[in-house]
Amino acid sequence: MSNPQDRLNEPTLSTRGLQPENKETPISFLNTDIIPSHLFFNRNHFSYPTLTYSNYWLPINGLVRTPKVFSLQEIAKLPSKTIKVVLECAGNKRSLFEPKIFGEQWEKGAISQGYWTGVSLTTLLEATGINSNAKEVLIEGYDKGKRTDKNNEYSYSRSLPLDKALDPDTIIAYEYNSQPIPFKHGYPLRLIVPNWYGMASVKWIKQISLISSEFKGPYQSVDYVYYPNKENDSDAYPVTIMNVNSTIQQPVNMDIMNTGTHLVNGIAWTGAGEIAKVELSMDQGVTWLEAELEPSYGNYGWISWTYEWSVFQPGEYTIMSKATDTSGRTQPFEPFWNGKGYGYHAIDKVQVKIE
Repeated sequence: MSNPQDRLNEPTLSTRGLQPENKETPISFLNTDIIPSHLFFNRNHFSYPTLTYSNYWLPINGLVRTPKVFSLQEIAKLPSKTIKVVLECAGNKRSLFEPKIFGEQWEKGAISQGYWTGVSLTTLLEATGINSNAKEVLIEGYDKGKRTDKNNEYSYSRSLPLDKALDPDTIIAYEYNSQPIPFKHGYPLRLIVPNWYGMASVKWIKQISLISSEFKGPYQSVDYVYYPNKENDSDAYPVTIMNVNSTIQQPVNMDIMNTGTHLVNGIAWTGAGEIAKVELSMDQGVTWLEAELEPSYGNYGWISWTYEWSVFQPGEYTIMSKATDTSGRTQPFEPFWNGKGYGYHAIDKVQVKIE
């Protein structure tokens, strides 16, 4: 029987917004790399949709040879796979940009991971056949509403290039950590796109369509686009693959600690290859010390790391973490500033005081 006091000491989500609901994972206070669903971050653009689960069907149409409508029962009978995937909101760490950027002021917790089970999207597309003119796969969610910059109502819709849609690890998921996906995270069916930022993993899938041209919906052509120039939209390009990144979980920023030996720990992740190393610095980046990486399982999750820091001189210190991946990408000292505040990937920092 669990101790009621233990439940009182459990971490909780931090609220960034309620209408729509946006909450972040208490990333500093997790001692597991499999995030339970009640601590998984919420990122929404609209109010939650209203669905009738007893009569749920998934249509696949457009440039296919044989349009089909799949029932949940049919999908559950198809060959399935389970993959461990980290989902990071493209706006994770937006609050750290300088100068500041408007939008949800995510700190470091718009990221979570766990085991997703479902059917490869390519399995469903093989059942319908793909027309030779098809260039993208458009996924529409049931969530919809109005935007501040437009008058019309829009559903949350995103497309994938055909090659990414046909990756066998791009799945239509129906379970998270061996349980049906919770409603707030996309029940009954959610797209999971490994290695890409979370905006691609459309929740509450309404329909899938194959199209011959580049999709121009606002959540693809206006939002989730890097705007590197402050004056205009020139040189803009879409947000896709996650940057290499790391987060120091413990100690937390502005901690007061005793002299002695402390365990510094955190996570690192990437959308290209795997994490090759994580380095720490306690002297403003003059010297770097390599952290110990925990064993990783699968290609799409974060990796946990630790470092034993012995400090006997009182004072104020900045702990910095820097991850490098196998594709040769390393976290920079300064993030790539862009007008909507996506893809923050600078070296992580926490300040502590040693007494």
